[in-house]
Amino acid sequence: MSNNLKNTAVEDFDWEAYENGETLGGKSVDELTASYEKTLNSVNNNEVIKGTVTNINKREVIVNIGYKSDGVIPASEFRYNPDLKIGDEVEVFIESQENRQGQLVLSHRKARQSTSWQRVNEALENNEVITGFVKCRTKGGMIVDVFGIEAFLPGSQIDVKPIRDYDVFVNKTMEFKVVKINHEFKNVVVSHKVLIEAELEEKKKEIMSQLQKGQVIEGTVKNITSYGVFIDLGGVDGLIHITDLSWGRVSDPKEVVKLDQKLNVVILDFDDDKKRIALGLKQLTPHPWDALDANLTVGDKVKGKVVVMADYGAFVEIAPGVEGLIHVSEMSWSQHVRSANDILKVGDEVEAVILTLDRAERKMSLGLKQLKEDPWADIETKFPVGSTHTAKVRNFTNFGVFVEIEDGVEGLIHISDLSWTKKVKHPSEFTQIGAPIEVQVLEIDKENRRLSLGHKQLEANPWDEYEKTYTVGSIHQGKIAEMIDKGAVIALPEGIEGFATPKHLQKQDGSQPATGETLDFKAIEFTKDSHRIILSHSRIFEDEAKAEARKEAAAKKAAAKKENKKEEPQMPAIEKTTLGDIDALAALRDKLAGK
Repeated sequence: MSNNLKNTAVEDFDWEAYENGETLGGKSVDELTASYEKTLNSVNNNEVIKGTVTNINKREVIVNIGYKSDGVIPASEFRYNPDLKIGDEVEVFIESQENRQGQLVLSHRKARQSTSWQRVNEALENNEVITGFVKCRTKGGMIVDVFGIEAFLPGSQIDVKPIRDYDVFVNKTMEFKVVKINHEFKNVVVSHKVLIEAELEEKKKEIMSQLQKGQVIEGTVKNITSYGVFIDLGGVDGLIHITDLSWGRVSDPKEVVKLDQKLNVVILDFDDDKKRIALGLKQLTPHPWDALDANLTVGDKVKGKVVVMADYGAFVEIAPGVEGLIHVSEMSWSQHVRSANDILKVGDEVEAVILTLDRAERKMSLGLKQLKEDPWADIETKFPVGSTHTAKVRNFTNFGVFVEIEDGVEGLIHISDLSWTKKVKHPSEFTQIGAPIEVQVLEIDKENRRLSLGHKQLEANPWDEYEKTYTVGSIHQGKIAEMIDKGAVIALPEGIEGFATPKHLQKQDGSQPATGETLDFKAIEFTKDSHRIILSHSRIFEDEAKAEARKEAAAKKAAAKKENKKEEPQMPAIEKTTLGDIDALAALRDKLAGK
């Protein structure tokens, strides 16, 4: 006990009783207890009352409610209020006036919860700004302690700008507005963003009123998307479209700017109603076409990098913001290139020739093939008529084969010029795409860049010899290779084919032969130019029968003539007179006449 307390007089103290050893001063224990209890508050279980903080440590908060003992509350129930100090008045819920240890049991959390829903509803109805404690992160946002209720703070409602690190808000006390309550599921949604938006709205009006097209203003990179960059202009956002970041092509805005970077931008356009502001960055620098070398002209060679590919061509950047198009037709002298992707890809460093240049329209066309000599310039010298070459099969048609002798030089082998002897119905029967084939130049059409080629011309025409062998009337053995509507295809020993109509296929017994059957055939027609041989089996025995009939007819005629001679009367023989006889007779006549 302190000296001051010792020296202090106590009024109404019964000193007489004290001296006589009466410690209760003449009052009973019950009286004293009743007197003491009059000085204490009357409390009830499950009641919410206010108390005063008397002590604080890391684990507990001691609260005095005017009761015979103080209550102890876990410090965790006051996490939402890090500024709590001794002497602060707080609401508490009386769970028990006395536990097994005789301790008053209080809860601050339950006290807050008992009135929390009422307060939350009032806050929503009155559009009231409330205070909450951010407890932890969760999927899509944060959990906030509001009046003892766990409310949800969506990530999109934390701030007007995208949040990259949610953890910086954990264990912080912030102001919110209740934006939604689901009574059925006891869900509360709060927002901090609406408070910021309300503050910024006035700033936006002020800023929008001062904006002018062409105005240069400083801003901060707020967000980067695939299509552009959002710039914070001090309370209002503007968008730099990806095409307005640089005069050159930009595949990713991150190649040009970084988050939180401060930079100057120019206002291109704005909409007061929708509060949209279009910004530009490249417009602050001169257009590259204006700085293009004035001496550059058609025919000059330039170097560049392929930046964009399409089926029809490739865009080549020869300087930042200056591009030229190489059309697929200008990439190679070869005519079989179907897509630009077959020759070039993005990132390729190329050299090209300027074909067209329009500075006013800022357009340029380039060519690759012009760096090489046109193979058709001296086609007559390189591939004269009659010369032979090895070509590569590129494509088939029903009428022939397209082949390439070298890059840019293609020709057609007509189906009739593939083989002297084989009847080719489709070129795929004779060769295949990509296969080499020997050809001979038959004709040159330089104007239309066409070559007529032949394959069979590399060999002597066997039909010169066949003409001597398959003379009309000659007989040859053949095999029926195929039956068709109009007759049959006959395979002959030399590897060639003939044709016989159904009438000429008939056997001597009147039956028709089958496919694969071997018979003798007589050649009844041979056409060298069209490689046509008409055969007949029936003509063999028909001609033999006719010959036999003619022979029999001749024999009968001879026999009949002989029989007729026997039946005729015999006439005396009459001597023929001679000139000598005539002279003798004249002499005799003269003698008789007496001359």
